Amino acid sequence: MEPLISERLILREWKETDSKDLYEYAKSELVGPNAGWRPHKNEEESKEIIKMFIKNNDTYAVVLKAENRVIGSIGLHDRKPDDSLVELKQKEIGYVLNPEYWGRGIIPEAVNCLIKYGFNELNLDLIWCAHFNFNHNSKRVNEKCGFKYRFQKNEKLKLLDNKEVISLYYCMLKSDYIKRNH
Repeated sequence: MEPLISERLILREWKETDSKDLYEYAKSELVGPNAGWRPHKNEEESKEIIKMFIKNNDTYAVVLKAENRVIGSIGLHDRKPDDSLVELKQKEIGYVLNPEYWGRGIIPEAVNCLIKYGFNELNLDLIWCAHFNFNHNSKRVNEKCGFKYRFQKNEKLKLLDNKEVISLYYCMLKSDYIKRNH
């Protein structure tokens, strides 16, 4: 994974030494449950998650240049939520951000960076973004970044004792992206 750079951010590979920064926000009740996972219990757990990120090679650390610290994560995952579109080249963006930095437009900046990379470098046809029906911050990010609502699915969250949620799926086609940016 090559680093991606925007005005305020560097999206780069995770390092085990990032575990303190990850734990700082991953322990928050405001973060994991909104993304489908339990808050981290300790820094050791955060280190294990970083090892998984490194192995899977699909999740970037979001580094705030001004503070040179990891304040979130964003991934470009191999998922195909719509069976009628499986032949298209596609990925799904997922993200979390340290609550201390909410409301500053950081995640839209990171998402736009990945959209550009996905369409221009990976030559994707389609990019998805989803959120749970109770996550209003993510809904705003999706709309701000130009994703269009497509459908909803009832799902059970394995990592949260099979909690039942409604996931709202949004997507952007490469043709929409090109229209928006030219």
